[in-house]
Amino acid sequence: MARALEVREIPASPDKITAAVEGDIEAIDKVLRITQIRVRYDLRVPKGKREAAERAVEKHPASCPAANSVRGCIALDIKAEITEE
Repeated sequence: MARALEVREIPASPDKITAAVEGDIEAIDKVLRITQIRVRYDLRVPKGKREAAERAVEKHPASCPAANSVRGCIALDIKAEITEE
């Protein structure tokens, strides 16, 4: 039987977490480079799990392979809108 993915006892299914991502591209020394990436998560969490979700978002960049790959090269801004249901 398949088990639903959970992080910090918070369901992480596609209907509970979405993200909008945008970035800035600039010409630096005549070469186009991505200079900033903004990630805006929309999280729907069970009542009483807001603080756990906020901690998860805060710690996310340290354990994210993509964030670690571009650290020091591309500015990252990660935020979340958290709704308890």
